Amino acid sequence: KKWKQLSRLQRSVILFLFAFLAVCGVISYTSMGEAWKSLTNKPLDDQRTEQEIPGVKLANPAVLPAPQKADANRGDYPELSPQKQPNPPHVRRGPSNLQIKAPQRDTRLKTRHSTIRAVEGPVQTDKGEKTEKSIISWRGAVIEPDQNTEPPSSKIKEPEKPSSVEAEDQKEPVPINERQLAVIEAFRHAWRGYKDFAWGHDELKPLSKSYSEWFGLGLTLIDALDTMWILGLKEEFEEARKWVANDLVFDKNVDVNLFESTIRILGGLLSTYHLSGDGLFLEKAKDIGNRLMPAFKTPSKIPYSDVNIGRGTAHPPRWTSDSTVAEVTSIQLEFRELSRLTGDEKFRKAVDEVMKHVHTLSGKNDGLVPMFINTNSGQFTHLGVYTLGARADSYYEYLLKQWIQGGKKENELLEDYMRAIEGVKKHLLQRSAPKKLTFVGELAHGHFSAKMDHLVCFLPGTLALGAHNGLDADHMKLAEALIETCYQMYAQVETGLSPEIVHFNLHAQKGHKDVEIKPADRHNLLRPETVESLFYMYRFTGDKKYQDWGWEILQNFNKYTRVPTGGYTSINNVQNPSNPEPRDKMESFFLGETLKYMFLLFSDDIDLINLDKYIFNTEAHPLPIWVPA
Repeated sequence: KKWKQLSRLQRSVILFLFAFLAVCGVISYTSMGEAWKSLTNKPLDDQRTEQEIPGVKLANPAVLPAPQKADANRGDYPELSPQKQPNPPHVRRGPSNLQIKAPQRDTRLKTRHSTIRAVEGPVQTDKGEKTEKSIISWRGAVIEPDQNTEPPSSKIKEPEKPSSVEAEDQKEPVPINERQLAVIEAFRHAWRGYKDFAWGHDELKPLSKSYSEWFGLGLTLIDALDTMWILGLKEEFEEARKWVANDLVFDKNVDVNLFESTIRILGGLLSTYHLSGDGLFLEKAKDIGNRLMPAFKTPSKIPYSDVNIGRGTAHPPRWTSDSTVAEVTSIQLEFRELSRLTGDEKFRKAVDEVMKHVHTLSGKNDGLVPMFINTNSGQFTHLGVYTLGARADSYYEYLLKQWIQGGKKENELLEDYMRAIEGVKKHLLQRSAPKKLTFVGELAHGHFSAKMDHLVCFLPGTLALGAHNGLDADHMKLAEALIETCYQMYAQVETGLSPEIVHFNLHAQKGHKDVEIKPADRHNLLRPETVESLFYMYRFTGDKKYQDWGWEILQNFNKYTRVPTGGYTSINNVQNPSNPEPRDKMESFFLGETLKYMFLLFSDDIDLINLDKYIFNTEAHPLPIWVPA
């Protein structure tokens, strides 16, 4: 009654005072809410809810909140027209929810995120714990190992439940912008094709409206689970979960590739478990993890490439007893995490032995490794050939990411990574003509080749991640130069899409661009590596050009690879806009990686898969950085 007798000005002053006192901590949010309710007969939360903009909520430590439906009113095929820049990021106040020691940042790398990080308090560590010595890395960078990192338990334990989020850590959601909505629409279009023509099978063939099988384990569906969660596609996620619960069976007489099934299936299940908190996915992860273990039963402990998950047997390829170096050294993040969750150390022990063995091997060239390793002798084979492309690429990626995953304590991993980057600088870096693009070539028996796989475009993002975690500032400078090159691999091509492999001109020639494409290399498989690195570069620098470059790539995917009846297809000829020659195949990583990184690239929310809490495996499945128990 008294409230109604007050003038509008008097009411405004009173409400302002309540808000000011709540912000300053003089009164609590609860008491403010009670006062507001008594004055207006309407709870404060109801008032605030009316103003929220629909969208996916923030990623929180260990568990992401339940996905929200995307805006259904936009229709299935919105126009992909040029658009305004996304809104600036919201600076959120509140207690820090970081669970690891914040990495030191070079002052030259300060971004628009600095204000956000400044309000987060320091992480408390156990002062009684004995700390390891700092490592003096190349060029004087001092790397401090993170303390209190939780190792796997030595005893079997009940499956670890992702920790619930404290109410005080809840933050206002950052609205989904138009570019993210375009990614959601692209995903739904791709998913529609998979659901209609390939449900439960490995890969969609969108032109023939059929499917192809590799392992017969629903690769596309499993690869896409965490993407659907992150994009907020609740209905699609729930129907996929039902398939996993009722139809995903690993007791099959089928050979699977150890590497591919680890990064796609085991990685996808572990990631989805952490994001959703649903124990179904951990149980499936334990099942496939156990079935892959026979691969390690070799004379050298270097695993075979293929495993029969029904019979429990393993073998190398028919034509060789070698495994590729990238495959045997890019399964560690997943198996280590499986040990941490289950308490069964056999998984971590098997993959750690591989890394320790490779660390001691001869045949490296300033940290660069050959492409093959023999499962009988445990020695490198085909010596003298060094590349950051196929068969070696993710070895370098996982050196850094294992070091970060384990709390920056495993010094051998860091040493091998730093030495390898120096090897890249010394032996593989060159500049093209006429634009002077910095690129990573290959070395074969002392002869340099100006050949660069699109796969190498993972490197800018990895270098940026290392710089973010305290490594040399020079790594960020190299990352900036290389991501420009990777973008030019798209921009200098007729369709605006990169081929699988390019060759760079080292000398200026009239009428020639930096990039040359051979007929056998001009296909595009919808690969994610450049978009992946764009995501890291934007997240760490805040430079909008990286979002714009990603937007161009998405538009060209829609223009040249989208199939009207559902799905996207790889193409054979990126140089022919009038007929790009579709291949009738949508790789599972298009949904598992490419579109996921697109969505994250266009987000201005650094807590949507916070890179101080999560590390991505090489199939874009985020796994938690280990934190104090």
